[in-house]
Amino acid sequence: MAEDDTEHPPTAPPPKNGPAQDGPPTDAPAGATGHRRRRCRRRWLTATACAGAFLLVATGALLWVAYRKLDGNIRTDSATDRLLAELEAERPARTAGAQGAENLLLIGSDDRSGANGAYGGEAGGQRSDTTILLHLAADRKRATAVSVPRDVMVAVPACEQPDGARSKPALMQFNQAFQTGGPACSIRTVEQLSGIRIDHYVILDFSGFKAMVDAIGGVEVCVPQPIHDKDAMLDLPAGRRSLHGEQALGYVRARESLGDGSDTQRMGRQQQFLASLVRKVQSQGVLLNPAKLWPVLDAATSSVQADGGLSSLGALYDLTRDLRGIPSADVALLTAPRRPYRYDSDRDEFVQPQTGQLFAALRDDQPVAVRPPGVTASPGPVQGAEPSPGTAAGPEAGTGTEPEAGTGTEPEAEVAAADASPTTDASPTFEGRTADVEACVAP
Repeated sequence: MAEDDTEHPPTAPPPKNGPAQDGPPTDAPAGATGHRRRRCRRRWLTATACAGAFLLVATGALLWVAYRKLDGNIRTDSATDRLLAELEAERPARTAGAQGAENLLLIGSDDRSGANGAYGGEAGGQRSDTTILLHLAADRKRATAVSVPRDVMVAVPACEQPDGARSKPALMQFNQAFQTGGPACSIRTVEQLSGIRIDHYVILDFSGFKAMVDAIGGVEVCVPQPIHDKDAMLDLPAGRRSLHGEQALGYVRARESLGDGSDTQRMGRQQQFLASLVRKVQSQGVLLNPAKLWPVLDAATSSVQADGGLSSLGALYDLTRDLRGIPSADVALLTAPRRPYRYDSDRDEFVQPQTGQLFAALRDDQPVAVRPPGVTASPGPVQGAEPSPGTAAGPEAGTGTEPEAGTGTEPEAEVAAADASPTTDASPTFEGRTADVEACVAP
């Protein structure tokens, strides 16, 4: 056969790394590379979106679980709500000048049952160891906390007792009202003696108080001299001290071994402690820091018993938000004016007309001016100083004259009657403090 003279193109040499491969060349076209990149980007975006959605769902679930836990911690005192509702016709109405204001009764119970049994005393019985009337102004720009002396003699109305029986109206120490008929009896007693409508109440026992203090990392106080009090389980050297649970409880409870042993001085220490607590919460941003806020909320909701209108996390948050917005300089802390009871120096009675003027100012949502202990101030203009219902009148203390039975001026009648002394055109500046002032209160 003849040779084929047709010219053929030279055969490409095989690649250096091996024989020739079938298919497209190693370098893909630019379009194919862009397609792969877009596909990878879509996959990455899809994965990121899925992860983000999962985190949102997980976070939402955790928040829901946390909310349910905190909300479920709070104990509602439905029995007290029922008793107050049954006696609604006897309760004071809000005055026209106080629309939007709120009044809370904060009750520290000395209940010795359960975990509180370590503090001795009679198990099952309880009295209001501390009672504070907290007034929030309608504009939420100021607050006034008034301590009601536990030993002040007051007219306690008829109250339903734990066994269902009804007590008789009687003259007794204020803290016995809680023992007689629980929170409802304390609330009605405060309403009767002040004419102020109580909107909400909160009960805190010893264990709950310790948990609250520990949750915020302790509270600083100034101890002017060493304190050694076995009954209060308190042993403190002098100086500035940050008190935690057990020590803080002992500090606010101590009485007989400090100063003159009076309840008035103890209430002063309690007010100093509350002022320091307010400053710490505001200065350290506890209410704005979730890491700090969670233990506080957990301790608070686990420690309190409240009325139905306040026994939810949402309601407590609203209250906290209102308090957070009030400058500490506009938070006044004081004790209702009192003096030794004329028939028993171990008891107290309200001083008139000052006590009536104080309650009248709160009823009408008027500001209350305070001054440090021992400082004399000129009185300011009167703010609706009508007499306070249910507070003591009668002869001035120190006369040494005890009223005779059957004359209508017995102690019971004096405490139950409205103050008959004439009011002046000036209301006093009350002895107390504002929460912004750091002060050492001598025990």
